[in-house]
Amino acid sequence: MVELRRAIHAEPELGLFTPRTSARVRAALADLPLEWREGPSTSGLVALLRGPANGRTVLLRADMDALPMPEETGLSFASTVPGAMHACGHDAHTAMLVGAARLLCARREALAGSVLFMFQPGEEGHHGARHMLDDGLIDPLPDAAFALHVMPNAPHGMVGGRPGPLLASADRIQVIVTGRGGHASMPHDALDPVPVACAIVGAFQTFVTREVPVFDPAVVTITRVTAGTTHNVIPETAVLEGTIRTLSARRRAAVQAGLRRVAEGVAAAHGASAEVRIEEGFPVTVCDPRAVAFAKATVEELFAGAWRDLDAPIMGAEDFAYVLERVPGAMFFLGAAAEGADWQRCCPLHSTRMALDETVMARGAAVHAALALRFLEQGFAA
Repeated sequence: MVELRRAIHAEPELGLFTPRTSARVRAALADLPLEWREGPSTSGLVALLRGPANGRTVLLRADMDALPMPEETGLSFASTVPGAMHACGHDAHTAMLVGAARLLCARREALAGSVLFMFQPGEEGHHGARHMLDDGLIDPLPDAAFALHVMPNAPHGMVGGRPGPLLASADRIQVIVTGRGGHASMPHDALDPVPVACAIVGAFQTFVTREVPVFDPAVVTITRVTAGTTHNVIPETAVLEGTIRTLSARRRAAVQAGLRRVAEGVAAAHGASAEVRIEEGFPVTVCDPRAVAFAKATVEELFAGAWRDLDAPIMGAEDFAYVLERVPGAMFFLGAAAEGADWQRCCPLHSTRMALDETVMARGAAVHAALALRFLEQGFAA
């Protein structure tokens, strides 16, 4: 697993098509009794392992794509591709699922059903899971689905989860404020969109704190403000861009509608106009309570004291949410800080210096395999 993870890490691939990574997965599992499925929309792979009995089917998923960012880890196997890095641990996810596939193939005669291994590209904003579902690669749908995500700034070997919302929906918002350009020395003869845009940013935060209940929260963050070309010209337009995070479909719709109303209203109050564009991203990642309880018992049986109940959701997003909309299951976090390290000081996911302790991958593969074996034997029953 370490060798495979390092090879993938050194040659990261972006988006929906990751041919080198997919080829490495195929090669690593070429000697095993697996049936392969591919679709037209991505380079994703699904490998089916049939047990001797016609029982349940369980899906295990790993993502394969990297992030469009530089790497500054100094590792001997650091990215050789400029502007691309495995800063979210997908290289480890892929290697762990390959390891789990080998474990389960070695126990094929003991399987009480079938296992689907889903190797998915395009998780980083490209809706890869949705494309693979639409391509029919996991039809008929399995009885349960599980995924693991490494967490470099969490205690070594910890496995954490929670029932209900685990991760947020993620939508992109763009607000185009249009005024009337002119000379910077004579703003009274123009309609400056910049202060209007600034007022909209402030009004968004007031909207969140005064109209969104804390028990069904939202995060609205404007991360980019673009306007003008030089110091003495009032521009015609100002553009705001940012992200919307929510933990329920109901709140998601309400926040989208509220932000449109606020932006358009603030702009109109200043005599300007605002066009609001919202690009929907991943839905909320919702974990089935039965799947979480089942996983907790399984992990504790394997590694006593390893399980952690997560107190609250994380406002990041995951496209495994598309699978969990159709299949009961759950996603869990695997702590990947070095054993004995001050994990709170470790670089987080999406950092140019993110690193993980590769020894934890053995635990990840074991958890994957145990979840599959136990689910095929007994379902979600205790």
